[in-house]
Amino acid sequence: MRKNVLSILSLLLTALSLTAQDSDGTRYPSIHADGTLKNKYEYASETGTSRFSVRNSRIGVKGDISPFAAYRAQLELSDNGKFKVLDLSATLTPTDGLSFSFGQTGIPLFNAYITTPATMMFANRAFIGKYFISTRDLGVLGKYKFRIGSLPVRLEAGLFNGNTINDPVWKKKMSYGTRVELGSMEGARVTAKMYNYPKDDTQQFIIYGADFRYARNDWKVETELMKRESKTTFFSDLLSYYIQSAYRFPVRSHMFDFVKPALRWDGIDETPDRGGFDVNRLTAGLGFGFNRTGYSSLLRFDYEWYLVQNDMTIFSENPEMDSDKFTVEFVITF
Repeated sequence: MRKNVLSILSLLLTALSLTAQDSDGTRYPSIHADGTLKNKYEYASETGTSRFSVRNSRIGVKGDISPFAAYRAQLELSDNGKFKVLDLSATLTPTDGLSFSFGQTGIPLFNAYITTPATMMFANRAFIGKYFISTRDLGVLGKYKFRIGSLPVRLEAGLFNGNTINDPVWKKKMSYGTRVELGSMEGARVTAKMYNYPKDDTQQFIIYGADFRYARNDWKVETELMKRESKTTFFSDLLSYYIQSAYRFPVRSHMFDFVKPALRWDGIDETPDRGGFDVNRLTAGLGFGFNRTGYSSLLRFDYEWYLVQNDMTIFSENPEMDSDKFTVEFVITF
């Protein structure tokens, strides 16, 4: 595995050097490298245990081949110790605002800012971004952006294998999803989405939800509700929500550019007949960040309080999963 990783990195570096040598100053072809490194320490108060981990170490390349064609490739060198190929897609843009991405890419269901390590507000993802379904699949995703007056609108629709990433299985019933977005990342924005996931005889889900976001200058608030309905008796329905907010305070320091306090409340439920959410969680965070064009770093301190009303199977992997936790995380993004 280490030899494969080194070979891939060598190919990426070779591609970068060739592009730099062959380019005559024109825009095409273009190549841009990016990456994220997340290292963290966790302490679970209920069990008295702790651990260090490399949560993510991602590297990727993207760029344009022509005015109408682009590409994206991204690798996860260590996702809790596991190597993964994340994105492998080619995008065709036949006209302004309309694009089609083929390959392994994100499904039109999740907000990138709660699932992407570089943009997450907290060290651990919201329940919605972790327990519902994989964020990527193999297929085709179409996007169309336009305006209704001054209102930005984006429509997304995709058809996918409906299995897992890096596994091109033959299927009679494929997954499909759609998403509509009104507004932009600055100011008010609302989206609604639906995803049909017939993986196999035991896992067949319909997932739908909606979210609202408002951001202005250095402050933002985000909330989302999502439900997963199981079409088989092997899994229970799943309902989850979150509301989170953060404010960025500029500071004068040779180490940091800003301080960012953040607060989140989220809950998840698989037994709606009992009343109330099975597990709620309050997360308080404080981040110290350094930001420059093209790269950034963040030192983050989080504490999570779990309020468990009913035990859930998704937390049964180990006793630390639903224990109150203190986390120190250092994130570097370029």
